[in-house]
Amino acid sequence: MSGLNREHAAKRSKLLAARARVPGHVVYRPFATETVVLNLETGTYHGLNPTGGRMLEVLEREERVRDAIASLADEYGTEQSRVEEDVCDFCNDLLERGLIEIHLNGRH
Repeated sequence: MSGLNREHAAKRSKLLAARARVPGHVVYRPFATETVVLNLETGTYHGLNPTGGRMLEVLEREERVRDAIASLADEYGTEQSRVEEDVCDFCNDLLERGLIEIHLNGRH
């Protein structure tokens, strides 16, 4: 495994054990066709498709990202490895936009 791949695997492993939470400066509301997310600090609205909205809800509910992946895989009847890829990419995207916080110790 190359150094870059080891680094990616280590980051993913930390994310899976972490807790993802929506910070106080972000609010969201699910609608029939999308979930609207507002960053109150920037005033920027973001729209999530129904799957993204559901992922956000489950990430908020579960203790760790790994637990959210298991829940979503069960709910959608798909392989955990596929859901893991999607959820990790989703978390990284939301993190870059300031829409979630990642707590590496698993506690808020």
